[in-house]
Amino acid sequence: MTAEQIRHARDLLTPPENTVSSTARLLGVSRATIYKYVPELATRRPAVEPPTARAELGSARKPI
Repeated sequence: MTAEQIRHARDLLTPPENTVSSTARLLGVSRATIYKYVPELATRRPAVEPPTARAELGSARKPI
C-alpha cells in the first residue's frame, strides 16, 4: 500500500460504523493487508463483548 492509501484507510476506519472489510474492498486490498499496514487495528477493543464473557458474567450473579 502507498502512504496515501494507508492514510485513506485510517481516515475511513475512524468512524466506528466503517469496517475493515468494507475499507479493504474500497481500496482493492485484502483485510490482512489493512491489518498489516494499520497495526493499531489489532489492539483495538471490540465494540461488543464476546458472548463467552457475557455468559460468564451472568453465571456469577447471585439469584434474587
